[in-house]
Amino acid sequence: MTDSEKLLAEMISKLELIKETDIPSIDLYMDQVTTFMDTHLKCRKRFDDDKILTKTMINNYAKNELLPSPEKKRYSKQHIIMLIFIYYFKNILSINDIKTILGPISDKYFKDSKTISLEEIYNAVCDSVKEHLSDIRKDIQRNIEESKSAFTETPEPDKEFLQLFSLIVSLSFDVYVKKQMIETIVDSLSAEQHAAAAPEKSKEKSKEKSKEKSAEKEKNKYAK
Repeated sequence: MTDSEKLLAEMISKLELIKETDIPSIDLYMDQVTTFMDTHLKCRKRFDDDKILTKTMINNYAKNELLPSPEKKRYSKQHIIMLIFIYYFKNILSINDIKTILGPISDKYFKDSKTISLEEIYNAVCDSVKEHLSDIRKDIQRNIEESKSAFTETPEPDKEFLQLFSLIVSLSFDVYVKKQMIETIVDSLSAEQHAAAAPEKSKEKSKEKSKEKSAEKEKNKYAK
């Protein structure tokens, strides 16, 4: 059966994020982008034929406004950073949720920002993740130990299977709770974004109505 400790060690060894300094500073064409992502994230594949990133995916991300459009068919370092964020988010969140999270990042920091650059944001996030890796490992190890203490009176091979089942349930519930937390935060962020956009939409509607009235007056003037 599965050696949980061995799997945990292998998984942790693969969790290192792409370093910001490893991302090319020169603009890349589509094929170069997919090659870069596949090279640096291939260890994340569950199956050998899994695709990390395809041309269709990138085009869909741009179409759904998750990713700014390339300039002259070339993608910048900032594009790559956004694609890395999308890669991790898409495994647990919907397209709309990702758009809610990355929309402000793209609007405020994708281009030259006077406050903080996208590279600095990426580095800060990576540093935070690195600091929590040991805690994550300890937490999973605790779940493994707790699962081993379950079903101790059950004969083999049922005992080993049920202990693995117990571990899966424990890890799944942990993921479920964290996903619920993320979605709650995203919903709050989405509500704030809609509230902030409401006055602008109201102004636009007022301008449109004003134009319509002016056009109608002009029309009636010549109709007389």
